[in-house]
Amino acid sequence: MNEFALFAIAAVGLLGVLCQWIAWRVKLPAILFLLLAGILIGPVTGWLDPDRVFGDLLFPIVSLAVAVILFEGSLTLRLDEIRGLERVVRNLVSFGLLISGSITALAAHWLVGLDWQLAALFGAMMTVTGPTVIIPMLRTVRPNAAVAKALRWEGIVIDPLGALLAVVVYEFIISSQGTGAVGHLIGTFAMILSVGGVLGVAAGYCLGLLLRNYLLPEYLHNVTTLSAVFAVFAGADMLAPESGLLAVTVMGMWLANMKRIPVDAILDFKESLSVFFISGLFIVLAARLDLTQMLRIGWGALGVLVVLQLVSRPLKVWLSTLGSPLNMRERVLLAWIGPRGIIAAAVSALFALRLSELGYHDANRLVPLTFLVIIGTVVLQSLTARPLASFLGIAEPEPRGLLLVGANPVARAVGRALQKRGFQVILADSYWEHVKAARMDGLSTYYGNPVSEHADRHLDLIGIGRLLGLSPQGDLNVLAAQYYRRELGVRSVYTLPTPTDNEARRQKHTVAAEFRGRPLFGGDISYRKLQSLVSQGAEIRSTTLTASFGYEDWRKTHGNAIPLFAITPKNHLRVFAADTEIRPTADWTLLAMTPPDTEKTAEAPAASA
Repeated sequence: MNEFALFAIAAVGLLGVLCQWIAWRVKLPAILFLLLAGILIGPVTGWLDPDRVFGDLLFPIVSLAVAVILFEGSLTLRLDEIRGLERVVRNLVSFGLLISGSITALAAHWLVGLDWQLAALFGAMMTVTGPTVIIPMLRTVRPNAAVAKALRWEGIVIDPLGALLAVVVYEFIISSQGTGAVGHLIGTFAMILSVGGVLGVAAGYCLGLLLRNYLLPEYLHNVTTLSAVFAVFAGADMLAPESGLLAVTVMGMWLANMKRIPVDAILDFKESLSVFFISGLFIVLAARLDLTQMLRIGWGALGVLVVLQLVSRPLKVWLSTLGSPLNMRERVLLAWIGPRGIIAAAVSALFALRLSELGYHDANRLVPLTFLVIIGTVVLQSLTARPLASFLGIAEPEPRGLLLVGANPVARAVGRALQKRGFQVILADSYWEHVKAARMDGLSTYYGNPVSEHADRHLDLIGIGRLLGLSPQGDLNVLAAQYYRRELGVRSVYTLPTPTDNEARRQKHTVAAEFRGRPLFGGDISYRKLQSLVSQGAEIRSTTLTASFGYEDWRKTHGNAIPLFAITPKNHLRVFAADTEIRPTADWTLLAMTPPDTEKTAEAPAASA
């Protein structure tokens, strides 16, 4: 048994990674593939029985994993990000939550036949959306900033509040069998709010002081934060059952909004943990499904899904956004996106088990009904949200643009060449003369340090997918690479190599490769070399390859030219880098820095510019 449990855990981890990779390749939310994988290895094949493998540890593990996911999400909630949308978010997670839960409860009673108590509990559980489904969907849908921020804030904040509402309803069901139900209900609600709020604020403030005053070595930041999340969650639940989720959410939000707290490395670590936990949780919980029970629910479950999608969510959003700065198109997309996620799955499984033990036989229907709603909302919205956002005109463009660090002559030449080929470019520089010259060339600019706090708030990265460090200041290029690698991805950050006299000097004085970003253009192509060529009159020229004039022919003809970029027939940009070999073929277009004395050839059927 121990050997199988070990193998099962490892297999779930690998399967989760595989599902995430497939989702990345086909550009669909990973939850679709995770749920499918869990159903295949669980109820379909019977290979994995989570209750038998994990035993009594299953729900404690699930609870701790959900705590980490909620903390990671709340750590990104900065109050200055939702200026103007505060009322929208507040309405969505307050009376909007009650509206959604009430309509869902009515649908569950009338369409599925749940008694009023279980229907109310189901309605409470269906109020949550959550970062486990919202954030992956936002990566795929890419709505505009207003919709994305509203959905992200709602998804993270509503999770503990929805869970709190479910706990209150559950306690009411239990206490209604005796006397003093209302008093018990009010006491439970007050206890959870006070314990979760106070403990979350205290833990966030204390951890923030440790980080701000450098009382912890850097290598202990991540492990201390993770241990604190576990301790706060467990401690809050011991003092007031089910208050742990609220405590870790408040803790993360408090920490995120304290001044001068270095949370970027913690965020990177927690984001990786969240991806791992989300993958495992969806597979494990889906493997617990009973397909027979799902089939017995009947068509009423489909009716509940329709009510959730077309009545409950739209009404909630419409009432919550009255008088807000959101336009009608943004409200439509906000009303369409509201998938249910891991909190609903975990809470339904827990309460169904407890109520079944107390004699509520219909409680077994909560889990399959919940998973039908989860699968239905995730599948429907995953397949339709991106086309709907594009149709409404509020989807961000594909991230094909480039942020160029520097507006010097080299950066301006690169920017002009890319913009001429239809690629968005932004040049960022602190030297006004360079910025002014770039603007005279018709290039978009940011005047200031690209890694400043001001840039973090005002530099618009919509549509930007790559960074090119083209500044003569090598340290600024490296700093920008580190600053933007989490936003753009490690493979999308490039910097010019720093030339050195010899190998010994390179090892002593050059920043390590893991911090520099990918080496632009070639190992020996420095800013000094490119600046020298530009000052001598070199130009960036384009050449379209053909079947009779390929890349090798171009290399022989333009031996002194430095290839910078290649554009595929589908207009995808490829960057020449020292760590990647690009082999352009027919119909590709090359952009190369060409010295003025380079021999021109009539053989090339090229459009030179």
